[in-house]
Amino acid sequence: MATPNNPRERRPRTVFRQLDGILLLDKPQGLSSNQALQRVRHLFRAEKGGHTGSLDPLATGLLPVCFGEATKIAGGLLGARKAYETVARLGIVTDTDDAEGQPLRTRAVPAHSIDTLDAALKQLTGRIRQRPPIYSALKRGGEPLYVKARRGETIEIEARDIDVHAFELLNAADLLDTTLENGASPNLRLHVECGSGTYVRSLVRDLGELLGCGAHVAQLRRLWVDPFREPRMWTLDALQNLREQAGEHVLDACLLPIEAGMASWPQVRVNPAQAHRLGHGQGLRGPYPARGQVAILDEHGRGLGLGDVDAEGGLRPIRLFRWALTTATTPQVAG
Repeated sequence: MATPNNPRERRPRTVFRQLDGILLLDKPQGLSSNQALQRVRHLFRAEKGGHTGSLDPLATGLLPVCFGEATKIAGGLLGARKAYETVARLGIVTDTDDAEGQPLRTRAVPAHSIDTLDAALKQLTGRIRQRPPIYSALKRGGEPLYVKARRGETIEIEARDIDVHAFELLNAADLLDTTLENGASPNLRLHVECGSGTYVRSLVRDLGELLGCGAHVAQLRRLWVDPFREPRMWTLDALQNLREQAGEHVLDACLLPIEAGMASWPQVRVNPAQAHRLGHGQGLRGPYPARGQVAILDEHGRGLGLGDVDAEGGLRPIRLFRWALTTATTPQVAG
């Protein structure tokens, strides 16, 4: 029986609905990516949702959330190029490589110039090898590494190849300030642009070692994710206020169409007869000029799904949206 002092029992159950689109969420600090996803999924009452690339609880900034059929392109967005601004705190190493971890050791910070800082950053730019943090969502044996780490298990992680397109100094005022109190931990503000699988925490950790003092991430904000280079982000508070003040229909206007997330793929347009064949799992001879994964659109620019163009220029469907077949007509001529 419900009790008046139990708010969980008084809360009405969410009635979910079919909803398709992409939300550019400004994730707040303190929530995991999945917690943020569940908040907005309930707010929008979306039956199905997924995010594209985890952010640590410490981090803020752009977290693209895909609803409904947009989840079918989420995997492609996971591998997209991303940009961050981070604050590295020098002289302190933590077990998580960020400010949420426990300090492991403290070291003196030697004097550095802009030239020596730039030289260290250059060593961590380009195609490099990186060892992911022990406290990460990477799985081993079906279990996230951070779960094993919290149990105190010894974990060996192999380095892997990553792409760091830019690792640049924005501000080093603390480090260059000769009046900074003895023992204080100076900060560096840095800009990062990187590819899939890169951990900014590991970049900062390795930078600290190159500078001879160790370092950890004190702040981290994701600025953009391809193809959303100039994102209009929405905070949880702003979304909640919109729903309360203007209603659900206004909230839906915050979503981007699925096609906005398909902008990074080469595009292939098909007519209704060709769409019909694709919708039944049949390929098209082409030839199509693109090679590899492509975005399939109809004649009016509406996204139908993802496909693959082989070496001979033939197109086959990979993942189509539910309306791909219903919007097609019965073919009169084979494509």
